[in-house]
Amino acid sequence: MFAFIVRRLLGAVAMLVIVSMVTFGIFFLLPKIAGQSTDQLAAKYVGKAPTPEAIVDVKERLGLDDPIAVQYGRFVKGIVAGQDFQTGTEVEHCSAPCLGYSFRNNEPVLPTLIDRAPVTISLALGASIIWLVLGVGIGVLSALKRGSLFDRASMGVALAGVSLPIYFTGLLSLAIFSYGLGWFPAGGSYTAFTENPGLWFQSLVLPWVTLAFLYAALYARLTRAGMLETLNEDYIRTARAKGLPERTVITRHALRASLTPILTIFGLDLGLLLGGAVLTEQTFSLPGLGALSIESISSGDLPMVMGVVLVATIFIVIASLIVDVLYAVVDPRVRLS
Repeated sequence: MFAFIVRRLLGAVAMLVIVSMVTFGIFFLLPKIAGQSTDQLAAKYVGKAPTPEAIVDVKERLGLDDPIAVQYGRFVKGIVAGQDFQTGTEVEHCSAPCLGYSFRNNEPVLPTLIDRAPVTISLALGASIIWLVLGVGIGVLSALKRGSLFDRASMGVALAGVSLPIYFTGLLSLAIFSYGLGWFPAGGSYTAFTENPGLWFQSLVLPWVTLAFLYAALYARLTRAGMLETLNEDYIRTARAKGLPERTVITRHALRASLTPILTIFGLDLGLLLGGAVLTEQTFSLPGLGALSIESISSGDLPMVMGVVLVATIFIVIASLIVDVLYAVVDPRVRLS
Protein backbone atom coordinates (compact mmCIF):
# COMPACT_ATOMS: atom_id res chain seq x y z
CA MET A 1 0.00 0.00 0.00
CA PHE A 2 2.86 2.39 0.81
CA ALA A 3 4.49 1.74 -2.56
CA PHE A 4 1.14 2.27 -4.27
CA ILE A 5 0.63 5.63 -2.53
CA VAL A 6 4.16 6.73 -3.46
CA ARG A 7 3.55 5.84 -7.11
CA ARG A 8 0.26 7.73 -7.11
CA LEU A 9 1.92 10.77 -5.52
CA LEU A 10 4.64 10.78 -8.18
CA GLY A 11 1.96 10.47 -10.83
CA ALA A 12 0.06 13.35 -9.24
CA VAL A 13 3.16 15.57 -9.37
CA ALA A 14 3.70 14.67 -13.02
CA MET A 15 0.06 15.46 -13.75
CA LEU A 16 0.33 18.87 -12.09
CA VAL A 17 3.44 19.66 -14.17
CA ILE A 18 1.65 18.68 -17.38
CA VAL A 19 -1.44 20.71 -16.47
CA SER A 20 0.68 23.75 -15.63
CA MET A 21 2.45 23.47 -19.00
CA VAL A 22 -0.82 23.09 -20.90
CA THR A 23 -2.45 25.96 -18.99
CA PHE A 24 0.55 28.22 -19.50
CA GLY A 25 0.60 27.36 -23.19
CA ILE A 26 -3.10 28.11 -23.60
CA PHE A 27 -2.72 31.62 -22.21
CA PHE A 28 0.68 32.56 -23.61
CA LEU A 29 1.52 30.28 -26.56
CA LEU A 30 -1.81 29.85 -28.35
CA PRO A 31 -2.39 33.62 -28.72
CA LYS A 32 0.96 33.88 -30.53
CA ILE A 33 0.10 30.92 -32.74
CA ALA A 34 -3.22 32.59 -33.55
CA GLY A 35 -1.35 35.70 -34.70
CA GLN A 36 -1.71 37.86 -31.60
CA SER A 37 1.24 40.16 -30.95
CA THR A 38 2.92 40.62 -27.58
CA ASP A 39 1.57 44.18 -27.54
CA GLN A 40 -1.98 42.85 -27.75
CA LEU A 41 -1.27 40.31 -25.01
CA ALA A 42 0.27 42.98 -22.77
CA ALA A 43 -2.74 45.25 -23.33
CA LYS A 44 -4.88 42.74 -21.42
CA TYR A 45 -2.86 43.48 -18.27
CA VAL A 46 -3.17 47.25 -18.57
CA GLY A 47 -6.93 47.67 -18.57
CA LYS A 48 -9.26 49.82 -20.61
CA ALA A 49 -7.81 52.37 -23.04
CA PRO A 50 -4.17 51.34 -22.55
CA THR A 51 -1.49 53.82 -23.62
CA PRO A 52 1.46 52.68 -25.77
CA GLU A 53 3.85 53.52 -22.93
CA ALA A 54 1.91 51.36 -20.47
CA ILE A 55 1.84 48.45 -22.93
CA VAL A 56 5.59 48.61 -23.49
CA ASP A 57 6.17 48.83 -19.73
CA VAL A 58 4.04 45.75 -18.99
CA LYS A 59 5.59 43.81 -21.85
CA GLU A 60 9.09 44.45 -20.51
CA ARG A 61 8.16 43.68 -16.91
CA LEU A 62 6.53 40.34 -17.83
CA GLY A 63 9.14 39.42 -20.44
CA LEU A 64 6.51 38.64 -23.04
CA ASP A 65 9.09 38.92 -25.85
CA ASP A 66 11.15 36.10 -24.30
CA PRO A 67 10.83 32.54 -25.68
CA ILE A 68 7.89 30.61 -24.25
CA ALA A 69 10.25 28.14 -22.52
CA VAL A 70 11.97 31.01 -20.69
CA GLN A 71 8.61 32.44 -19.62
CA TYR A 72 7.44 29.04 -18.33
CA GLY A 73 10.73 28.55 -16.48
CA ARG A 74 10.21 31.93 -14.81
CA PHE A 75 6.69 30.86 -13.83
CA VAL A 76 7.92 27.57 -12.31
CA LYS A 77 10.72 29.37 -10.50
CA GLY A 78 8.12 31.66 -8.96
CA ILE A 79 6.22 28.66 -7.62
CA VAL A 80 9.36 27.13 -6.10
CA ALA A 81 11.33 30.18 -4.94
CA GLY A 82 9.05 33.20 -5.30
CA GLN A 83 9.31 36.11 -7.70
CA ASP A 84 9.62 39.90 -7.74
CA PHE A 85 7.19 42.03 -9.72
CA GLN A 86 7.71 45.70 -10.46
CA THR A 87 4.57 47.80 -10.02
CA GLY A 88 5.37 51.29 -11.13
CA THR A 89 8.30 52.52 -9.06
CA GLU A 90 7.91 49.83 -6.39
CA VAL A 91 8.93 46.17 -6.39
CA GLU A 92 6.46 43.66 -4.95
CA HIS A 93 7.81 40.31 -3.75
CA CYS A 94 5.53 37.31 -4.29
CA SER A 95 6.57 34.62 -1.80
CA ALA A 96 6.71 30.96 -2.79
CA PRO A 97 4.53 29.31 -3.88
CA CYS A 98 3.87 32.23 -6.23
CA LEU A 99 1.18 31.53 -8.83
CA GLY A 100 1.62 34.92 -10.45
CA TYR A 101 0.76 38.54 -9.82
CA SER A 102 -2.52 40.16 -10.75
CA PHE A 103 -1.96 43.62 -12.15
CA ARG A 104 -5.74 44.10 -12.13
CA ASN A 105 -5.92 43.80 -8.34
CA ASN A 106 -2.28 44.77 -7.69
CA GLU A 107 -1.70 41.73 -5.48
CA PRO A 108 -0.35 38.16 -5.74
CA VAL A 109 -2.74 35.48 -6.97
CA LEU A 110 -2.37 32.97 -4.14
CA PRO A 111 -3.66 35.15 -1.25
CA THR A 112 -6.79 35.91 -3.28
CA LEU A 113 -7.34 32.20 -3.91
CA ILE A 114 -6.84 31.41 -0.22
CA ASP A 115 -9.34 34.12 0.71
CA ARG A 116 -11.98 32.72 -1.67
CA ALA A 117 -11.33 29.00 -1.08
CA PRO A 118 -13.19 28.64 2.29
CA VAL A 119 -16.47 29.61 0.60
CA THR A 120 -16.10 26.95 -2.09
CA ILE A 121 -14.86 24.33 0.38
CA SER A 122 -17.82 24.98 2.70
CA LEU A 123 -20.25 24.71 -0.20
CA ALA A 124 -18.72 21.55 -1.69
CA LEU A 125 -18.22 19.59 1.54
CA GLY A 126 -21.65 20.41 2.97
CA ALA A 127 -23.48 19.55 -0.25
CA SER A 128 -21.43 16.37 -0.79
CA ILE A 129 -22.37 14.98 2.63
CA ILE A 130 -26.05 15.59 1.93
CA TRP A 131 -26.10 14.12 -1.56
CA LEU A 132 -23.99 11.09 -0.60
CA VAL A 133 -26.19 10.14 2.36
CA LEU A 134 -29.49 10.79 0.58
CA GLY A 135 -28.43 9.43 -2.80
CA VAL A 136 -26.97 6.16 -1.54
CA GLY A 137 -29.74 5.67 1.04
CA ILE A 138 -32.57 6.23 -1.43
CA GLY A 139 -30.81 4.08 -4.03
CA VAL A 140 -30.49 1.15 -1.61
CA LEU A 141 -34.12 1.40 -0.49
CA SER A 142 -35.32 1.60 -4.10
CA ALA A 143 -33.35 -1.51 -5.00
CA LEU A 144 -34.74 -3.43 -2.01
CA LYS A 145 -38.30 -2.28 -2.81
CA ARG A 146 -38.03 -2.72 -6.56
CA GLY A 147 -41.28 -2.02 -8.37
CA SER A 148 -42.97 -0.50 -5.32
CA LEU A 149 -44.58 2.93 -5.11
CA PHE A 150 -41.54 4.24 -3.23
CA ASP A 151 -39.23 2.97 -5.96
CA ARG A 152 -41.21 4.60 -8.75
CA ALA A 153 -41.69 7.88 -6.90
CA SER A 154 -38.04 8.18 -5.85
CA MET A 155 -36.76 7.37 -9.34
CA GLY A 156 -39.21 9.90 -10.79
CA VAL A 157 -37.90 12.59 -8.47
CA ALA A 158 -34.35 11.50 -9.29
CA LEU A 159 -35.05 11.85 -13.00
CA ALA A 160 -36.36 15.36 -12.41
CA GLY A 161 -33.31 16.21 -10.31
CA VAL A 162 -30.90 15.06 -13.00
CA SER A 163 -32.83 16.92 -15.72
CA LEU A 164 -33.32 20.30 -14.03
CA PRO A 165 -30.31 22.66 -14.28
CA ILE A 166 -28.84 24.13 -11.12
CA TYR A 167 -29.64 27.72 -12.05
CA PHE A 168 -33.34 26.83 -12.41
CA THR A 169 -33.66 24.99 -9.09
CA GLY A 170 -31.46 27.62 -7.40
CA LEU A 171 -33.54 30.57 -8.56
CA LEU A 172 -36.74 28.68 -7.73
CA SER A 173 -35.56 27.93 -4.18
CA LEU A 174 -34.52 31.56 -3.72
CA ALA A 175 -37.91 32.78 -4.94
CA ILE A 176 -39.83 30.46 -2.61
CA PHE A 177 -37.76 30.17 0.57
CA SER A 178 -35.87 33.48 0.59
CA TYR A 179 -37.97 36.14 -1.11
CA GLY A 180 -41.35 34.45 -0.56
CA LEU A 181 -41.29 32.80 2.86
CA GLY A 182 -38.24 34.60 4.21
CA TRP A 183 -36.87 31.47 5.87
CA PHE A 184 -33.34 31.91 4.57
CA PRO A 185 -31.23 34.94 3.64
CA ALA A 186 -31.17 35.96 -0.01
CA GLY A 187 -28.18 35.45 -2.26
CA GLY A 188 -25.11 37.55 -1.58
CA SER A 189 -25.46 37.40 2.21
CA TYR A 190 -22.65 34.93 2.88
CA THR A 191 -21.11 35.10 6.36
CA ALA A 192 -17.78 33.49 7.19
CA PHE A 193 -17.78 30.67 9.74
CA THR A 194 -15.24 32.49 11.92
CA GLU A 195 -17.50 35.53 12.15
CA ASN A 196 -20.79 33.83 12.98
CA PRO A 197 -21.27 30.03 12.67
CA GLY A 198 -25.05 30.36 12.84
CA LEU A 199 -25.29 32.85 10.00
CA TRP A 200 -22.70 30.83 8.05
CA PHE A 201 -24.91 27.75 8.28
CA GLN A 202 -28.05 29.70 7.44
CA SER A 203 -26.47 31.33 4.37
CA LEU A 204 -25.39 27.95 2.96
CA VAL A 205 -28.48 25.80 3.60
CA LEU A 206 -30.19 26.68 0.30
CA PRO A 207 -27.02 26.28 -1.82
CA TRP A 208 -26.30 22.95 -0.09
CA VAL A 209 -29.77 21.55 -0.67
CA THR A 210 -30.00 22.85 -4.24
CA LEU A 211 -26.64 21.44 -5.22
CA ALA A 212 -27.25 18.18 -3.35
CA PHE A 213 -30.61 17.71 -5.11
CA LEU A 214 -28.84 17.54 -8.47
CA TYR A 215 -26.15 15.09 -7.37
CA ALA A 216 -28.30 12.99 -5.02
CA ALA A 217 -30.61 12.20 -7.91
CA LEU A 218 -27.71 10.87 -9.97
CA TYR A 219 -26.24 8.89 -7.07
CA ALA A 220 -29.63 7.35 -6.24
CA ARG A 221 -29.99 6.01 -9.77
CA LEU A 222 -26.44 4.69 -9.86
CA THR A 223 -26.74 3.04 -6.43
CA ARG A 224 -30.04 1.42 -7.35
CA ALA A 225 -28.60 -0.02 -10.57
CA GLY A 226 -25.50 -1.29 -8.78
CA MET A 227 -27.50 -2.86 -5.95
CA LEU A 228 -29.88 -4.64 -8.32
CA GLU A 229 -26.93 -6.14 -10.17
CA THR A 230 -25.12 -7.15 -6.99
CA LEU A 231 -28.16 -8.71 -5.33
CA ASN A 232 -28.31 -11.26 -8.16
CA GLU A 233 -24.73 -12.43 -7.63
CA ASP A 234 -23.99 -15.96 -6.42
CA TYR A 235 -22.15 -14.87 -3.27
CA ILE A 236 -25.25 -12.96 -2.11
CA ARG A 237 -27.36 -16.10 -2.44
CA THR A 238 -24.63 -18.03 -0.62
CA ALA A 239 -24.58 -15.53 2.22
CA ARG A 240 -28.33 -15.81 2.62
CA ALA A 241 -28.17 -19.60 2.45
CA LYS A 242 -25.63 -19.60 5.29
CA GLY A 243 -28.22 -17.88 7.47
CA LEU A 244 -26.61 -14.46 7.73
CA PRO A 245 -28.96 -11.67 8.84
CA GLU A 246 -30.44 -9.69 5.97
CA ARG A 247 -28.92 -6.47 7.30
CA THR A 248 -25.44 -8.05 7.18
CA VAL A 249 -26.02 -9.31 3.66
CA ILE A 250 -27.10 -5.88 2.46
CA THR A 251 -24.52 -3.70 4.23
CA ARG A 252 -21.39 -5.87 4.35
CA HIS A 253 -21.75 -7.69 1.04
CA ALA A 254 -24.13 -6.07 -1.44
CA LEU A 255 -23.58 -2.40 -0.57
CA ARG A 256 -19.80 -2.59 -0.29
CA ALA A 257 -19.52 -4.16 -3.72
CA SER A 258 -21.82 -1.49 -5.19
CA LEU A 259 -19.86 1.43 -3.74
CA THR A 260 -16.81 1.13 -6.03
CA PRO A 261 -18.28 3.10 -8.97
CA ILE A 262 -19.92 5.51 -6.52
CA LEU A 263 -16.53 6.27 -4.96
CA THR A 264 -15.02 6.94 -8.38
CA ILE A 265 -17.69 9.44 -9.36
CA PHE A 266 -17.77 10.99 -5.89
CA GLY A 267 -14.05 11.73 -5.97
CA LEU A 268 -14.27 13.41 -9.37
CA ASP A 269 -17.42 15.37 -8.47
CA LEU A 270 -16.01 16.59 -5.17
CA GLY A 271 -12.69 17.54 -6.77
CA LEU A 272 -14.43 19.51 -9.50
CA LEU A 273 -16.65 21.33 -7.01
CA LEU A 274 -13.69 22.20 -4.79
CA GLY A 275 -12.13 23.81 -7.84
CA GLY A 276 -15.14 26.07 -8.15
CA ALA A 277 -18.91 25.46 -8.25
CA VAL A 278 -19.41 28.11 -10.91
CA LEU A 279 -23.17 27.93 -11.53
CA THR A 280 -24.12 27.53 -7.87
CA GLU A 281 -21.89 30.37 -6.71
CA GLN A 282 -23.20 32.63 -9.45
CA THR A 283 -26.82 31.77 -8.67
CA PHE A 284 -26.50 32.40 -4.93
CA SER A 285 -23.87 35.19 -5.25
CA LEU A 286 -21.30 33.31 -3.20
CA PRO A 287 -17.77 34.81 -3.34
CA GLY A 288 -15.96 31.54 -3.99
CA LEU A 289 -13.46 30.25 -6.53
CA GLY A 290 -16.14 29.73 -9.17
CA ALA A 291 -17.27 33.34 -8.96
CA LEU A 292 -13.62 34.43 -8.97
CA SER A 293 -12.98 32.53 -12.20
CA ILE A 294 -15.93 34.24 -13.90
CA GLU A 295 -14.77 37.65 -12.69
CA SER A 296 -11.21 36.97 -13.85
CA ILE A 297 -12.29 35.78 -17.28
CA SER A 298 -14.56 38.80 -17.73
CA SER A 299 -11.77 41.22 -16.78
CA GLY A 300 -9.05 39.36 -18.68
CA ASP A 301 -7.03 38.68 -15.53
CA LEU A 302 -4.90 35.86 -16.97
CA PRO A 303 -2.73 35.15 -13.87
CA MET A 304 -5.84 34.79 -11.71
CA VAL A 305 -7.49 32.44 -14.21
CA MET A 306 -4.33 30.31 -14.32
CA GLY A 307 -4.26 30.20 -10.54
CA VAL A 308 -7.86 28.98 -10.33
CA VAL A 309 -7.16 26.28 -12.93
CA LEU A 310 -4.09 25.03 -11.08
CA VAL A 311 -5.89 24.98 -7.71
CA ALA A 312 -8.81 23.08 -9.27
CA THR A 313 -6.34 20.56 -10.70
CA ILE A 314 -4.75 20.07 -7.28
CA PHE A 315 -8.14 19.38 -5.70
CA ILE A 316 -9.05 16.85 -8.41
CA VAL A 317 -5.70 15.03 -8.14
CA ILE A 318 -5.93 14.83 -4.34
CA ALA A 319 -9.53 13.60 -4.49
CA SER A 320 -8.57 10.91 -7.03
CA LEU A 321 -5.69 9.77 -4.81
CA ILE A 322 -7.95 9.47 -1.76
CA VAL A 323 -10.50 7.50 -3.79
CA ASP A 324 -7.84 5.06 -4.98
CA VAL A 325 -6.78 4.43 -1.39
CA LEU A 326 -10.39 3.95 -0.27
CA TYR A 327 -10.91 1.28 -2.93
CA ALA A 328 -8.88 -1.13 -0.82
CA VAL A 329 -11.03 -0.36 2.23
CA VAL A 330 -14.36 -0.81 0.48
CA ASP A 331 -13.62 -3.72 -1.84
CA PRO A 332 -11.35 -6.56 -0.59
CA ARG A 333 -10.84 -7.71 -4.18
CA VAL A 334 -8.74 -4.59 -4.80
CA ARG A 335 -6.39 -5.56 -1.97
CA LEU A 336 -6.14 -9.06 -3.39
CA SER A 337 -5.12 -7.78 -6.83
